[in-house]
Amino acid sequence: MTLVNWDPFRELEDVLGRWSRTGGRNLPASEGGTTVNWRPAANISETDNAYVIKAELPEVKKDDVEVSVHDGVITIKGERRFEKTDDTEKTHRIESFYGSFSRSFSLPADVDESRIAAESRDGVLTVRLPKLPVETPKAIEIKVD
Repeated sequence: MTLVNWDPFRELEDVLGRWSRTGGRNLPASEGGTTVNWRPAANISETDNAYVIKAELPEVKKDDVEVSVHDGVITIKGERRFEKTDDTEKTHRIESFYGSFSRSFSLPADVDESRIAAESRDGVLTVRLPKLPVETPKAIEIKVD
């Protein structure tokens, strides 16, 4: 028998290693006081006129998704429901995530909150955050007396 010194940090590294391999999606998180079962992947990009958030929401109906803005934070939340359609089908493994989800992002100061639009297509929710028009500074000539 080999004796091994106990190292609490090694155990923590093991847990964090397992957690990071799954993208952190196997541990419930708490966001805004509600339990979140999974967090969909989201990509954020920027064009000259807008910011774009694309969230992967496979098998999520658009009626089960809510997008809201409050105090400069945009929140995407909803639920992915597990629906077993065939009682004769025997399930061997389920790796998809089901249940409630929530993602929140701080908005940049130049977002026009009144024109934010979202659409859901092919399992991807696309939220467009239009930018406010930038006023170019004008030179002012001051007359010296």
